Amino acid sequence: MKAVILGAVVIFAAVISIIPAGLGWKDEVLAFLRGSLPVIALIIGVILLFAGVTDIKERIDSKKENK
Repeated sequence: MKAVILGAVVIFAAVISIIPAGLGWKDEVLAFLRGSLPVIALIIGVILLFAGVTDIKERIDSKKENK
């Protein structure tokens, strides 16, 4: 329950910081997102690559066990 309340508070604070009537950090947030997007894409790509390799290894092992 604490996690739900804390999550709602953090989301509310993030929304307030982005809207112009709040802290007005819209431009800074967008600049951060533009800068961090390639890094996030790289991390996701590496995770997907490892997951794919693991899946292929598991398929090969299961075929060996069936024979």
